[in-house]
Amino acid sequence: MKKFLLIQTAFIGDVILATPLFSELKRIYPEAQIDVLVRNGNQSLLDNNPHLNEVFVFNKKGNKLKSILHFIMLFRSKQYDEIINLHRFTSTGIITAFSGAKSTVGFNKNPISFLFSRKISHEIGNGKHEVERNLTCIAHHGAVSELRPEIFPSNNDFEIVSDYQNEKYFCVAPASVWFTKQLPEQKWIELSVKLSQKGKVFIVGGPSDFDICERIRVEIKQGNCENLAGKLTFLQSAALFKSAEMNYVNDSGPLHFCSAINAPVRAFFCSTIPAFGFGPLSENSKTIETEEQLSCKPCGIHGFRSCPRQHFKCGNTIKIDIA
Repeated sequence: MKKFLLIQTAFIGDVILATPLFSELKRIYPEAQIDVLVRNGNQSLLDNNPHLNEVFVFNKKGNKLKSILHFIMLFRSKQYDEIINLHRFTSTGIITAFSGAKSTVGFNKNPISFLFSRKISHEIGNGKHEVERNLTCIAHHGAVSELRPEIFPSNNDFEIVSDYQNEKYFCVAPASVWFTKQLPEQKWIELSVKLSQKGKVFIVGGPSDFDICERIRVEIKQGNCENLAGKLTFLQSAALFKSAEMNYVNDSGPLHFCSAINAPVRAFFCSTIPAFGFGPLSENSKTIETEEQLSCKPCGIHGFRSCPRQHFKCGNTIKIDIA
């Protein structure tokens, strides 16, 4: 029996976009044991995943050196056949390189990749999707190049959100970690007002997103709107997205929830562009950007806390149309 460990300790969307490797390794090696290491807070994304054996959690806010040493010793004891590191930073590179695995694979952008058995090129901006880039890390096993990511809301998750599904509804997810990846608040209000005339509007986000979601809710005078920020788990949110008439999101985690459950989605790209490889993969999906030709777009891969040029035209000039 082959034993694999995958490492992806970056953000929510990055974990979701790693999931095709679980299913593909399981297809190629049905009896394989597949484990994964994620950052603390993201482990619930992988609840109910039938392809996984064990999920390890890296608490990045604790003593990082202690955690690195802990995982090196733990993984050496597991005697993995192969460790596949999708994370491109030093800490997990060290864990991978000194894990004692028979084979180690990772992207060449990891500073420790010179110690890996296999180094895989990682190029952003050429139109290749991140899922395809990730799958190149297991191409030597005969993996296919394109798969949709997967998450697995439970029957209980669907049952919990069924109380919200008594009428036609839309979901909007207005928040993002990065300001320049977030459609301006006034645009979300404009969108939500239009949607509320066609059905119920659910504003979705985490606990830290409550304030922006509440401000948008208050501006919808018809009252056909509910703020669900902080009330649903990751998988419950995905279950709600699944049956929505349409979901409206930024270039952020909820976009990838929709891809993973094949939910309809419209994704707003402000400072970033779909060519970076993080666009939606749902059958019914569309990306929306400004129609203006801006010399400053894209201004970065991940986004910024504020617009570097102080005008944020890439967000402010996006046209809101729900047709």
